[in-house]
This record gives sequence, structure tokens and C-alpha cells, in this order.
Amino acid sequence: MNPTWIKLTKKYEGLNLLPYTCPTGHLTIGYGHNLENGITLEIAEQLLKSDLELAKTEVERNILFSNKLDEVRKFVLVDMCFNMGMQKLRSFKKMLAALEKGYYDRAAYEMLNSKWAGQVGYRAVELSKMMKTGEY
Repeated sequence: MNPTWIKLTKKYEGLNLLPYTCPTGHLTIGYGHNLENGITLEIAEQLLKSDLELAKTEVERNILFSNKLDEVRKFVLVDMCFNMGMQKLRSFKKMLAALEKGYYDRAAYEMLNSKWAGQVGYRAVELSKMMKTGEY
């Protein structure tokens, strides 16, 4: 792609990192990307990787013992953070307390004993099994 074209289109469109409605009424983001047209698989993959990195950073910043966890249990926290946000993850006080002490059965139980488990169904069952066993 011609760099001059990119530079000029950026100048004309402007950058919006949050969705907005353009003057013609279309839901738009970025440099004028019409969200009604959807996104490519490549962009979806890039967004997922970026979002998982953000969730991992949030977990490491806010759950200080997370760096002492094995890869699988850390993934569980990252996936939960990705799914519901750090504020909601931090509300799992009993699960986090059990996890910090290495009480994996109890942590898994607390995951399933939540409103979240009812909302996400099979995801909660799989993640709680990972929490309990330490295996994917």
C-alpha cells in the first residue's frame, strides 16, 4: 500500500479508538473503519492476542501472587479477566483467597458457585477443571 495514501487518509479521517457514529450514520472505529462491514479474520486474531495481553497485564498488576502460579492456573485468571474484566474478577474473593493458599479444589468450587458460572456455562466448567487439576 502506498504510504502517502495511508498518511493522507489518516489525516482526513482522524483516529477514533472508540466506536462512534459517522455523519452518514454508520458505526465506525479507528481511521473510519465501518464496523457494519465487519472485520477480517486476521484483524479478529490480532484483537484477540492484544486483548489477552492486556488481560494478562491486568492480572499480573492486580493479583500479585499470579506470577507464582503455574501456566494453566494463570491462564484461568487471564481468561476470566478477558471475559468479565478485572473488577469482576477481583470480586471472586473466596476463589482468589483459596488460590493464593494453593487450595485448588476450593478455588474451582468457588468458580462454579457463582453467577458468572451460570452465565458462561461450559466455559466455567472447563476453567474450573483446569483450576482444580492444573491441566488444559
